[in-house]
Amino acid sequence: MPPLLLPSSAAAFKTRSAPNIVLSTKVDPWLTVTLKRINQERRIKRPLNSVPQHFRCLTETLSSTSAIWTLCSLILPKAPESELRRDDNPLVEALFNYQMITIEAYIVHVDMVSQNEVAFKLTPETIESLVEYHKDIHSVDTAAATWNWSEKEVQLKKLQEDFVQAANRYVYRTNAMALEGLEEDGSGELLSGRSDEVRSAIMGLFLPLLPPPPRVVDVVRPTPLLPSSTAAENWWQPTMSHSQQTSMDPWRVLPSSPNTTSSAESASSMWASMSLNEIQLPSPSSSFSEPYSNECDSPPQFSSAPMTTAAYTASMSMAPIPQLPLPSTILQQQCSASMGFGGFDWGRYQDLSISFAM
Repeated sequence: MPPLLLPSSAAAFKTRSAPNIVLSTKVDPWLTVTLKRINQERRIKRPLNSVPQHFRCLTETLSSTSAIWTLCSLILPKAPESELRRDDNPLVEALFNYQMITIEAYIVHVDMVSQNEVAFKLTPETIESLVEYHKDIHSVDTAAATWNWSEKEVQLKKLQEDFVQAANRYVYRTNAMALEGLEEDGSGELLSGRSDEVRSAIMGLFLPLLPPPPRVVDVVRPTPLLPSSTAAENWWQPTMSHSQQTSMDPWRVLPSSPNTTSSAESASSMWASMSLNEIQLPSPSSSFSEPYSNECDSPPQFSSAPMTTAAYTASMSMAPIPQLPLPSTILQQQCSASMGFGGFDWGRYQDLSISFAM
């Protein structure tokens, strides 16, 4: 695709000069019909039999100071949003609150060889009207719609300067068939819905004031504490939950000190909170055990009478602490077959074997 080149007169802040016109070796019939029409309206008899005659007629017509084209019209507010008049009648609001700005331009470039296009540049009066509206109304509304920050005024001023640059640089380019709307004095209007394209492009120049993005705050997370060397022997041990501690039977917990009255009282208070005074519990095994001996003794006798909770707790408080033999005393005793296990004398196993043999 060839580069899109424009004459120097189309640059920003450049004064108007004669348009740059490039015609093909064969003129399109619609251009001949258009030039003949405007010559008849001006009552000028000018032959259009060659390409140079078309070039001369078109150049003189578009170079006239009155050759100003109307691209579109914009209906914009007369004042900021906070100052607009409020009325129940929408017609009254439209008359007092809105104005019409006509977007006018002149032709700076006609190319019927490569691009087959025509280029329009905004007039200084149109640029001045747009800049005034942007500064007095659009900037006020967009500033009121954003929150305040330290550099808001600087950004607002930069937004206005950018709009001035964009309005002066704006060039509308369209198909060369737009010259069909040419009038006898060189002015004209855009046809075939091209005005909507200009209107959308002009309104796209009014950019909103964008606040700075929120700063990303680094969340400082605490460093996980590793187990120190002073408590390394206890950090890995599992802890017993409260439910496991309360579910343990009280008679399976041995007192840690000779004072058995406090443990019995705590056990009785726990059982009393569960309302189990009337429940009969089986008698536990005797807390007293005799030391081992070589002689066979009769097995211990247990009481089969049921015991209540109150009686059990009383017996716990009165029962003496059993004194278990040390492992050294047990090892000193000789282990033999004559040691009694449940009342059976293993020394008589020969008599039993003889009787079974007979």
